[in-house]
Amino acid sequence: MSRLFPHPLLTVALTLMWLLLQQSAGLGHILLGFVVAFAASHAMARLQPHKPRIRRPGLVLKLLAEVTLDIIRSNIAVTRIVLAGERRKATAGFIKMPLELRDPAGLAVLSCIITATPGSAWLEYSPAESSVLIHVLDLIDEGEWIDTIKRRYETLLLEIFQ
Repeated sequence: MSRLFPHPLLTVALTLMWLLLQQSAGLGHILLGFVVAFAASHAMARLQPHKPRIRRPGLVLKLLAEVTLDIIRSNIAVTRIVLAGERRKATAGFIKMPLELRDPAGLAVLSCIITATPGSAWLEYSPAESSVLIHVLDLIDEGEWIDTIKRRYETLLLEIFQ
């Protein structure tokens, strides 16, 4: 059964999503939605995604709390920048930051954290150099940004995933 439906929940969820996006739910829409979901389910099975191994699950809650607080702080800071408008000098810039983190799941989580935090965006990862290029809206001290990301996020992610 797992060969026929490698990801049954994905198939059902995609079929339901297809039906929600349609204006009518006739038999043709149901069948077409199921075929698309079935194909997507098999494509996902062929990708064989990396199964992360969480070594210290207790630290996940600590990481979540830190990220939540940082997102709130960043929202406030970005709001101040936007409201200041042209009165404020633009200090946007790019940071190339070296990483110790190598685990694909840990890198994915770090990229989500950086991109979800207002005022910063993960742009490019270089596996050869083990570095990431980050755009920062309010770049005053590059060293402080690198230290913050490494101390708050990377060290926790290293403990959680590696």
